[in-house]
Amino acid sequence: HLVESGGGLVQPGGSLRLSCVASGIILEHYTIKWFRQVPGKDREGLYCMHNSDGSTYFADSVKGRFTVSRDNAKNTMYLQMNSLKPEDTAVYFCAADGRSWWPPSECVVYEFRYQGQGTQVTVSA
Repeated sequence: HLVESGGGLVQPGGSLRLSCVASGIILEHYTIKWFRQVPGKDREGLYCMHNSDGSTYFADSVKGRFTVSRDNAKNTMYLQMNSLKPEDTAVYFCAADGRSWWPPSECVVYEFRYQGQGTQVTVSA
């Protein structure tokens, strides 16, 4: 249902835009999330937007550097990543779920119903 793309190798300070295309579900009706995973570490929730009221959560580690947008006509959401650092290296995933949570940050705790396969982002000189 969700397919990520746009990952790759980028130098520190560079930018990447990840895409998450949805099929079979209408993204604007769902709570959406971006998270990342480094092997051997806990997954880190980066962003959520809740379908109930549009409330959002952004992790402190990426706030001010990453932004999220959604193109409803294309049923796609994007993660724009700027000022990338080596510690941003991870596999990035998008996810969607019909539920919503309060406070907004609670979304990072839960497994979402739909999740993509992930795309690798490597930040290295």
